[in-house]
Amino acid sequence: LFLAVCAVGIGGTFQYGYNVSIINAPTQHIHRFLNETWTTRYHKELNPDLLTFLWSVIASVFSLGGLCGALIGGSMAIRLGRKGALLMNNVIAILASILMGISFPTGLFELLIVGRFLIGINSGVGLCVQPLYIGEVAPKHLRGGMAMGSSIFLTGGILTGQIIGLRELLGGETYWPLLLSSSCFPAFAQLLFLPWFPESPRYLLIDRGDELSCAKALKRFHGSSDYRREMEDIQRECFAVDGEKPKKPWQLFTDRGVRWQLITVIVMTTGQQLSGINAIYFYATYIFKQAGISAEKIPYVTLGTGACECLTALTCGLLIDYVGRRYLIIGGYLLMSLWSTVLTFSLTYQDLYWWVPYISMASIFAFILSFGLGPGGITNTLTAELFIQSSRPAAYMIAGTISWISFFTIGMLFPFIVNGLKQYCFLVFLLECSLVAAFIFLVIPETKNKSFLEIKKEFHKLNFGRNA
Repeated sequence: LFLAVCAVGIGGTFQYGYNVSIINAPTQHIHRFLNETWTTRYHKELNPDLLTFLWSVIASVFSLGGLCGALIGGSMAIRLGRKGALLMNNVIAILASILMGISFPTGLFELLIVGRFLIGINSGVGLCVQPLYIGEVAPKHLRGGMAMGSSIFLTGGILTGQIIGLRELLGGETYWPLLLSSSCFPAFAQLLFLPWFPESPRYLLIDRGDELSCAKALKRFHGSSDYRREMEDIQRECFAVDGEKPKKPWQLFTDRGVRWQLITVIVMTTGQQLSGINAIYFYATYIFKQAGISAEKIPYVTLGTGACECLTALTCGLLIDYVGRRYLIIGGYLLMSLWSTVLTFSLTYQDLYWWVPYISMASIFAFILSFGLGPGGITNTLTAELFIQSSRPAAYMIAGTISWISFFTIGMLFPFIVNGLKQYCFLVFLLECSLVAAFIFLVIPETKNKSFLEIKKEFHKLNFGRNA
């Protein structure tokens, strides 16, 4: 089971974290490449406004690709199987790597844009299908910890991208095309290791009706003596689904039986993106400068933020099946509300005392730790747990679509929000985190050690009223 999580993670959410992270290091080199290419091609200087536009297209087309990936990820998981979809997804990553790698020697910056779009599709599919596979192969007493594999590999991807993007490695002027094309290595690793693992047993029995292959897969994952309990659980769910075909995303919106599960996923996914984590990274460089850290050393301090996220994802993975989902996610949001308050005050009085920037710096790390311990890890886990087999792929498509649209919107609007509100933008995040915590407290039951059918029953009263 542990090796299966590693095999799906390396080509799944790891790619998302890695490709979000590596684009920051070569910013100046790509600017120079765009200028030189334009001058060679058109024999005139590139207009600064057009340069800014081209760079923003290269940076943001990734999220547009991610949105497309989220929209097709669920359908791929139904048609090709969870494992088949992940394997096919690597072809997109390898093609994207080739295009980004040859953009510099060929002098075609358009290939860079197409490559970023394709690697965005790869990330969107991975973010949709990987947690689907892990949630379906995990036994219920380990499901939380295994589902945290998605967050652990995502944060591991961010940290790896930050390290490889250092100017001493591939972040220098000579090697940046290699840096952008290095995402082919996780893809090759998954193509090498994932075929050794079985398809999702739930998919084999419930979607394909293949009981023999399901039993075989369960024996591989749980051992020949302990697989029967899981087999009975899947058979009960198969009986409850009663031959129902996998639903399309729009069918979930008209299905009263999943109304509150869907509202919960929408609130949690939007809440995760709008929680202020993007603001933290935006302000990090400014705060580190205020604390007296030189511009040359800031990339190394930024590694600390990546290490923080990775550490909390690991910690959350160890705690989730003991503490429970509700306590961790509510606690995470409440702590983020607290650090938003502290940051508002410390940024307001930044120049008053010499020690205030250090309070801001500590608050940044504390905010990241709180995010990783709560919403950063639990949101994906709960999306897998709140739906039964026929609704789960469609739920991930909806969650992925909302996540990527929020990600894109924040990327476009965020600079204007910060310029308008300055440090008081954290008061907006304080309100948002508090409201999401209140919603989770009032609506979401604890899902620890419960089967998918038991969780469905918990929502039955909410969906159909108290007399149901």
